[in-house]
Amino acid sequence: MTDAVLRLDRVNSFYGPVQVHFDLSLEVGRGQIVCLLGGNASGKSTTMKIILGLLKPRSGQVLFDGQPLTGLSTPQIVRRGIGSVPESRRLFATMTVRENVLMGAYTRDDRAGVAEDYERVLDLFPKLRERHAQQAGTLSGGEQQMVAMARALMGRPRLIVMDEPTMGLSPLHVDRVLEMIQTINGQGVSVFMVEQNASLALQIAHHGYVLQTGRIALSGPAADLARDPQIRDAYLGGAQAA
Repeated sequence: MTDAVLRLDRVNSFYGPVQVHFDLSLEVGRGQIVCLLGGNASGKSTTMKIILGLLKPRSGQVLFDGQPLTGLSTPQIVRRGIGSVPESRRLFATMTVRENVLMGAYTRDDRAGVAEDYERVLDLFPKLRERHAQQAGTLSGGEQQMVAMARALMGRPRLIVMDEPTMGLSPLHVDRVLEMIQTINGQGVSVFMVEQNASLALQIAHHGYVLQTGRIALSGPAADLARDPQIRDAYLGGAQAA
């Protein structure tokens, strides 16, 4: 990718003495959906922590629009233009939908712009307009995922990173979430999604990476990965999925 909005360059990360990433390099092209696939304990969620400044790599670089993120705090990274949809949504259960969504604008001080963006995300997620005064903890899993996505958009991000956005959702809500990811991307927001369900991620992604025990094992256009025998055998049900 010649025009990368996000680039990880030879990142090595550790939890104490245990190494998680081994010279991890990947890119998210501007305007693209890029997925990071892998099984449990492959280092996917740690990759998200590295991007968001929650874990500092031992070596290597994280670049956003060509500028280093290493050493910045998470609020500083959000202000640079990266939004986060964390695993399991991480909503404030006793706060209302409206309050949760507006938390995404916590780093902003332009009240008029925040109000405009709030109406915009409600137009994008009309179900949230109906539920705006409802406690977030009483929503279904799919509705909570919409709240998490709306919250991320309130920061006016140029890139959204999503950790397992379809995890635990019903098939109906999975389809809706994938549709909304494509809609958000169509509005010019790049998307980096970590996903264990390869078949779902490769349906909507432009490019993909496969992470195995902290190393990139495969990468390429999503359509090519979906046809790759190694991907089919490991993630898509083998030859029967061909």
